[in-house]
Amino acid sequence: MPTTRSSSQSITPFFKRPLLTAAMTALLATVVAGCSSPESNDSEPADAKTENPTANESVNVANNDAVSAEKITIDTVKGDVDLAINPSPLVVYDMSLMQDLAALDVAVDGTPGGLLLKNLHSETQPDPKEVGTVFEPDLEALNAMQPQVILVGSRMAEKYNELSSIAPTLDMSIDTANIYESSKQRLHDLGALFGKSDQAAKLQQNIDGLITETKSLTKDNKGTGLVVMVNGNKMSAYGDKSRYGFIHTVLGVPMADDKIADAPHGQPISFEYIQKANPDWLFVIDRSAAIGEDGIGAKAVLDNPLVAQTNAWSKQQVVYLSPDSYLAFGGYYQWIQDLTTIKGAFTSAK
Repeated sequence: MPTTRSSSQSITPFFKRPLLTAAMTALLATVVAGCSSPESNDSEPADAKTENPTANESVNVANNDAVSAEKITIDTVKGDVDLAINPSPLVVYDMSLMQDLAALDVAVDGTPGGLLLKNLHSETQPDPKEVGTVFEPDLEALNAMQPQVILVGSRMAEKYNELSSIAPTLDMSIDTANIYESSKQRLHDLGALFGKSDQAAKLQQNIDGLITETKSLTKDNKGTGLVVMVNGNKMSAYGDKSRYGFIHTVLGVPMADDKIADAPHGQPISFEYIQKANPDWLFVIDRSAAIGEDGIGAKAVLDNPLVAQTNAWSKQQVVYLSPDSYLAFGGYYQWIQDLTTIKGAFTSAK
């Protein structure tokens, strides 16, 4: 689980952790330079943190084709990283980051190959080049590209040191215990980094609007829920501190079992466990289908006499989450797809 980020900066936080801080705009710098006395040339640089405006003051631009002269400080899992706004070439190794950047219409120059989701790249931008996989970077391709920044998330975070030797690397892994707040901050940060703060705010409004609509249905005492991942013939349950915990913490669906162990890969369970927990709602992630594996699917696995005895199965209240929930949890399109699915299921509840 990613470490909660912290900073000693005194800027008022967006919600829990500090905001980005951006440097003086080029126009302001020009005015200051024109009005300064000759002695001011030896003073502190204009891009020092103490003189940076907040990220909300960043000027929006169309895309990141040209690197800005402005500087920005980003608070990442590994600490503060300073870099120019609109860095290019840009390499991204995390699928939820790719979803956010695609929704922001940001050009990405390098991504892993073999990606299964179709919403990881803006259709208005050139296709990115392959620079390895989501687990293993292609160092030769990276050195040839000479990126100005590399963005990584959970799956590639362990390669941080290796990638940092090539270019400034930002570990923007989502805090799975606080997935809503963490993903909200990250979308905000990306908007500021690429000069698209207004667009990022609109995207967040889309997510928040769906949360409000869905929560108005889930809060009406429609029973308990259990989140289960099916992987072939194996099953795991996930609690409120997991990447799927938003179902409980954000949407307010009570947990059928409030003692689920907090583990990255969930708590191993059996059909007997599901029967005993007897959830009114069963939320299912089909891992095998998400990663393109052949074999028996989640629906067939759960079609079991013990599961059939639960309220969820008898009332046909089994909700299958998107492949994005496994591959790109916390990404813009994952939020939109899964919230829409859950909203529809509760709207149709008997």
